[in-house]
Amino acid sequence: MSIWKLRLSILGTLALIIGLSTLFIIIILTWLGVGLLQIAIFAVFINLIQWLLAPYLIDAMYRVKEAEKSEHPELHNMVERLSQKSGIKKPRVMIANIPVPNAFAYSSPIAGTRVAVTSELLKTLDEGEAEAVLGHELGHLKHRDVQTMMFVSILPALFYYIGYSMMLSSWYGRSRERDSGSAAALIGVASMAIYWILTMFTLYLSRLREYFADRHSATIVDEEPRKLSEALAKIQYSTGRMKRINRQAGSFSSFKALFISDPDRAETDALSIAQARGYTTDQELVEEVLRREVTAADRLMELFSTHPNTVKRLRALQELT
Repeated sequence: MSIWKLRLSILGTLALIIGLSTLFIIIILTWLGVGLLQIAIFAVFINLIQWLLAPYLIDAMYRVKEAEKSEHPELHNMVERLSQKSGIKKPRVMIANIPVPNAFAYSSPIAGTRVAVTSELLKTLDEGEAEAVLGHELGHLKHRDVQTMMFVSILPALFYYIGYSMMLSSWYGRSRERDSGSAAALIGVASMAIYWILTMFTLYLSRLREYFADRHSATIVDEEPRKLSEALAKIQYSTGRMKRINRQAGSFSSFKALFISDPDRAETDALSIAQARGYTTDQELVEEVLRREVTAADRLMELFSTHPNTVKRLRALQELT
């Protein structure tokens, strides 16, 4: 997919989410004949608070601390160099002490911008691969993906709260208001259906933005397609092996949309790679992943994922070489 097709897909999906949300809200308000302003304000308020405070929650959940420049000079130099190439202010550099190799970027108006790598990632990847991963994460900051996904996530949440409140109203309404209760239940079910539809579009938008961040890394890191391909393959393979051996490397699904790679898919991917044959070089591992067939089950699982299928993602990177 060319960069312009990718940009148009992102803009088109974003416009579709906003357009559908607006249409459904108008239909519901017209049907009810009353305003749902309080519900809408509540949904927006909850998501804004989550966005503002999320960096502090992430720091606590993933045991994130700021990386001292004296202890990690090369890491700081890489982030500073890539930030200049990206045309953005250098974010705070963080280290997450969790037992899987990964990286993520996050921000809020009160916490500022931050980019974090896990201690395991620094052990798993070489310097060039870590640089490619950081280029990807800085791409998210440059494209304001955190803000975009926060805004988009408000829209499904709005219909979730509408549906939940309407169904509660129908269940606990007075028996003499049966007609009103039936209408509320119908609106509740419809709102929940809309919530799922918008969620699927939001996940698709998230996957597109991962491809976009990959391409950004390609523009600022030398030999990026090769380096990032090797990094992604090693992250998936190493995470999968760790999750089978160490249960502490279990699910990190709370904020997994931030990660460069979905840790919950890693165990299955690593198992399928290991069953094929061993590898002696990083490039052989990439080639082993690329030989895998993307099955119908893989495509179905991808629909419910925040990240693209690893094989498809590596193939997209191969097109950039």
